[in-house]
Amino acid sequence: MSIRVALPIKALLIVSALALSACRNPDRFADGTGGTNGANGAGGLGTDGVSTAGLGDPSNPKSVAYFNQSVGDRVHFIVDQWTLTDEARGTLSGQAAWLKANPEYAIIMEGHADEQGTREYNIALSAKRASSAKNYLVSQGIAASRIQTIAYGKEKPIALCSDETCYSQNRRAVTVLSLGAGT
Repeated sequence: MSIRVALPIKALLIVSALALSACRNPDRFADGTGGTNGANGAGGLGTDGVSTAGLGDPSNPKSVAYFNQSVGDRVHFIVDQWTLTDEARGTLSGQAAWLKANPEYAIIMEGHADEQGTREYNIALSAKRASSAKNYLVSQGIAASRIQTIAYGKEKPIALCSDETCYSQNRRAVTVLSLGAGT
């Protein structure tokens, strides 16, 4: 005799939600730096709503929180472009100086796009954005071996709405720090 247990739909949804929430790991680099896709500050929520706990003291020039808050962890792009603006070059120059002073860090340069266009187009565009930012850092003396790139396309927006206010925030390259550079 077998007993069949039917889960009510609500219970199944709760279990699914809990399983999905367990996938979010703010310490994805297992080094205490967080790697929270560019959150600012420490001990609260960054500009993209991610907890900044574990990023260090924002007044410590060697901390991830300082890098994110004072140097800047992201640059933005014009529609359908991967060319760096003057403002983006300024931010990346600051990142290069910080990375030279902190050779123990490697980075992942994340490329992102807004929701306009196909998934395939946005993946290609975001890859070009990440490469553009990486190439600039390399031109400033950062070893290419310290930089990995990843293209997210429109899959990880930080602003959700269908107008230019959100689009402009989502067209970005984000520098995510990781300890253990292979200098």
